[in-house]
Amino acid sequence: MAEQRLPPILLVGCGKMGGAMLTGWLKRGLAPSVVVEPHAAALAGFAGQVTGVADAAAIDPAFRPAAVVLAIKPQEAAAALPAFARFVGPETVFISIMAGRAISGMRGLLGEGARVIRAMPNTPAAIGQGFTVACPGPGVSEAQRALADALLAAVGEVAWVAEEGLIDPVTAVSGGGPAYVFLLAEVMEAAAIAEGLPADLARRMARATVAGSGALLGASAEDAATLRRAVTSPKGTTERALAVLMEQPAWPDLMRQAIAAATARSRELAG
Repeated sequence: MAEQRLPPILLVGCGKMGGAMLTGWLKRGLAPSVVVEPHAAALAGFAGQVTGVADAAAIDPAFRPAAVVLAIKPQEAAAALPAFARFVGPETVFISIMAGRAISGMRGLLGEGARVIRAMPNTPAAIGQGFTVACPGPGVSEAQRALADALLAAVGEVAWVAEEGLIDPVTAVSGGGPAYVFLLAEVMEAAAIAEGLPADLARRMARATVAGSGALLGASAEDAATLRRAVTSPKGTTERALAVLMEQPAWPDLMRQAIAAATARSRELAG
């Protein structure tokens, strides 16, 4: 798919994630497509490349998308989705990146014949380094899954699961993961300042260390535990720091609790 022209797409919502995906699609050769976005400023960077409309009523009745990508906020779904029920049919797949919204609930709003794929990308998609996990709903064909894979791959790596319930821990780990990493950089910076380092140096050092470590992890065939051990010299400074992080409440235990809490919240949002 990467070397082929992508078929017409209807993108609903052109915020940060929707805009990142649209940028990736255009680079891959997107056929004339439509974006529903009430805020004109969000479409400014795509002028002349797609047709932008403020709402579903303004879509040309002759437009027939191969996929409808739902990139709106989950709390907007109940009010927004029924307007797109006219696109339900065997030739169109709906791809949702809304957190917490279950396939059954979306089919209830669109119509039981809707072919829905639920996906959860994360914010590194903005620089083409995202990670998305997707799950196909009833009736989704292999061709539609392949199309969804191509659309999602435009912003990073894609994986698939057969059980929709797994999207909830995916949301907790991958969807929320960037925030946990940013928090790490934030607290490292604050700790460096507390030890007397200048604020500008503390920030540069924390950001570069987190970014560089992530790049090293991504480039290495070794697992994270092996890389951690390689940095930890016996009786050295890193070993002393890790001993503090492993004290009660231990950092690994806190992370497990955090992931469990986020997973539970994702299930609550599904209703």
